[in-house]
Amino acid sequence: MKKNLLLISFLTISIPVSAQVLMNVNKDAVVFVAENTLVYNGGGLQTRDTGLFDVRGNVMIQGSASDVFKTLNAAGTADKTDGGNFILRLNNPVNHSSTSSPSTYGQLHIQGLTQGANLTAVVDKEFRTSKHGTYQQISLPFYNKVISSLSGATNAIGTFGKTFSNSRYSQDEVLTWNNATVVSANLPVTSLTPKSTAYYMFGSKNFDSGNPPAAMPANAPVANGSVYTVKGVPIANGVNELLKDAALGVNFGVGGNARNVYNERYSSYLQDNWDFSTNLWTGTFGRNMYQFGNPYLTNLDLGMIGIVEAGTTTDNNALSAIQGIRYDPGTVQSTPGGATYSTGAKFINFTSGSPVPVGDVGLIIKPMQTFVIKMRDNAAESGGNRTLSFDNLRRFKNTPRTSGNYSVNARSLGGSVKQLGVIALDEFGEEMSRTYYAVYPTAVSGHTTDATTQSTLGSDNIIGTFEENATTGGIDPAFSNAYWLYINEANEANFTGKAVPLALYSTGIKSLKFEIRENTELLTDGTHALSTGIGFYFRDINGVESEIFQNQIVPVTGDQYSLYYGKPQQVLGAGGAVKPSRTMVVFNRAADAYVVRFDPAWKRATVNVYDLSGKLVISGKDVSTAEDFRLDLSKNSSGYIVTAVSETGEKMSSKIVR
Repeated sequence: MKKNLLLISFLTISIPVSAQVLMNVNKDAVVFVAENTLVYNGGGLQTRDTGLFDVRGNVMIQGSASDVFKTLNAAGTADKTDGGNFILRLNNPVNHSSTSSPSTYGQLHIQGLTQGANLTAVVDKEFRTSKHGTYQQISLPFYNKVISSLSGATNAIGTFGKTFSNSRYSQDEVLTWNNATVVSANLPVTSLTPKSTAYYMFGSKNFDSGNPPAAMPANAPVANGSVYTVKGVPIANGVNELLKDAALGVNFGVGGNARNVYNERYSSYLQDNWDFSTNLWTGTFGRNMYQFGNPYLTNLDLGMIGIVEAGTTTDNNALSAIQGIRYDPGTVQSTPGGATYSTGAKFINFTSGSPVPVGDVGLIIKPMQTFVIKMRDNAAESGGNRTLSFDNLRRFKNTPRTSGNYSVNARSLGGSVKQLGVIALDEFGEEMSRTYYAVYPTAVSGHTTDATTQSTLGSDNIIGTFEENATTGGIDPAFSNAYWLYINEANEANFTGKAVPLALYSTGIKSLKFEIRENTELLTDGTHALSTGIGFYFRDINGVESEIFQNQIVPVTGDQYSLYYGKPQQVLGAGGAVKPSRTMVVFNRAADAYVVRFDPAWKRATVNVYDLSGKLVISGKDVSTAEDFRLDLSKNSSGYIVTAVSETGEKMSSKIVR
């Protein structure tokens, strides 16, 4: 294997007797750390004057409490505060947000040094990522950084090219999430960065994190696109968070109508991606959720979080009550009435008992990225099972590690989690969307109001499965217009050979790619059978059934399929049934009302709502489908029937029970 080399130009190295500094980079000296290179420094490190660490790979500084990390002035008598001496680069900023071909980036790992007087180096972090809508969800992995230092003109290094203020709802403010009170609190711009794991929401007015102005400066030429450069003193190590008491004692009120300290209804902003049942604002809804920012300038690998690992290779994060992780906030939207909510969020879920992840397993959280953890309960900690230890999650590679010492026998699940990923590809073989089907011994077939590994999709998604009939398989008509699924689960024992309905809603989908995992590990290419000797199958709309193999790609022959764990039973299942519309009746928490959310293929619609006696209570003709149709319904009535018909005659019917 060809090894990358550390390229050094005009480098001066000195090793003082005190051993506080192992490497000095003096005036005009440059250390260029190439992409995919690891540079290890077993002690202190400092630059002086114009000395430069230009990092496109990885740097690890591992020392003791007496070692230092500094960027000094020309005389070596004081700290430089304007940066420009230790730069973490984006190697291809344009592709940095891509999931299909993500770029690499410079990273910094610090271990053993003490935060404070010995750690004063100012690090420049190049930043560019997808815009999240009206509020950018972001972390700031810097110690005691003044929030107002992010304000400034477009041509100023170290700013976001706008001026932040303290005015709430202006989309110029800086907010931080409080896990205990479930409130986005205003952070005065005169403040220093609070705790290292703080979850920030930056107002996005005049700020697009995905498209820095072309005039944004850099300390060296950036060949592949402009970047923002954020500066600050890095966080060292020793970061832990106890996952306890989120929203404990908070009264959300009926339907979330109670108000927080800012006089905002909880229903105007609080979302729980793991509860899509009709029992909103009760039980654990909105509770036991913990929002964090990556505190480090290194990736966090959440691939083994929640799993009890055998042997010595462990991330020390066996969170037994973990329910899910949201790793992408999607698009944040704000309404004129003050409501703020997100759509298109991405997350993975975990089985109960001894957790196994389902969905986009093997999560990597980049520097300056945020995430949310949902716990199933608020039980007392036992043996560290509710403490999130960030140190052992750090990883340079942007792919998850594997656990060589991991054993299936270490889990008490009573069987493994088998997962099929179905990836929609366009004519060029590029991913358009994906969906998952998982089976395991304790999974629930069909609809349930219990917390499971299932996650829903929106009307704008183009591939997914529908809730299956738990007894016979195929679409459960009671829920076909209520929701459809990004992650679907079924019980391994009672649903073998039965159909889970898969639907495609884009003519741009030209082929399907299959990804098979067992307990998060990918099967070998070309493998069909799992450890049980059983594999996944699919059946097209013409009734042709086929085995599914790992990494297999098949051309699309229709817009409806059935997925199976185990050889398909002779019952046709969903084949030949009418494909459900993506028009659905959903509860909009921001509006505190049910709405009809239309299939993007619909242009105009007729909407009628009847009470259970058959009386017409709402009627809308020639309704535009460009936005939700709000249903202003009495909360005293027990139920309604909603029907919608498109301009082409496609129909939807759904029942509301209040």
